[in-house]
Amino acid sequence: MSGLSTRAISRAAVRRELAAVALPRFVDVGFDAVTFEDLAGAAGVSRSTFLRYFASKEDVVLHVFDPLGEQLAAALAARPQAEDDWTALRRAVDPAVQLIAADPEAGLTLLRLVWSTPALWARLHEKHGSWRPPLVDLLVRRSTASAAKAPALLAVRTRVMAALGCLMVAFDAWIESGGAQPLEALTDDAFAALAPSGAQPSRR
Repeated sequence: MSGLSTRAISRAAVRRELAAVALPRFVDVGFDAVTFEDLAGAAGVSRSTFLRYFASKEDVVLHVFDPLGEQLAAALAARPQAEDDWTALRRAVDPAVQLIAADPEAGLTLLRLVWSTPALWARLHEKHGSWRPPLVDLLVRRSTASAAKAPALLAVRTRVMAALGCLMVAFDAWIESGGAQPLEALTDDAFAALAPSGAQPSRR
């Protein structure tokens, strides 16, 4: 399996550094009021340099979500075949929960900014939409392997949409609690609210 190139690792590191400088500016001044000139000045680079790493202000804030599509799919693919689909979907969103909960203060700041900024909210939902098809494909393969016939595609799409919706509801509740309630527990509770009869989403 090939790993990331040195150039790719370096680029990712620079993107993280630039975003770390930018986020406080967005929070303090307001997303719409901040320009690329402001961000470049705060980072000590030229505007053109900043634009080589980020094509838009939305990308600056939301780039941390970019790996999630592959990570969610990998987490679902790794679940045991005998596990019920809803529990597998709960565990599939673990990478998203861990991304935000790893540094609760930073995660809360990020989500509050996104939730209060229409342009960021809309872009996040575009990313959210790109996560669904791979999860649907994987769930169809899981279900087909354990059933006499393939499941209805509409039903599978509904389950995946519901699972990602539970993740967003958990994010909502975590923001409302000011980060006081554990995000993982809130995610468990959101999934439990829609769990099929007899299904008990596991803690791990």
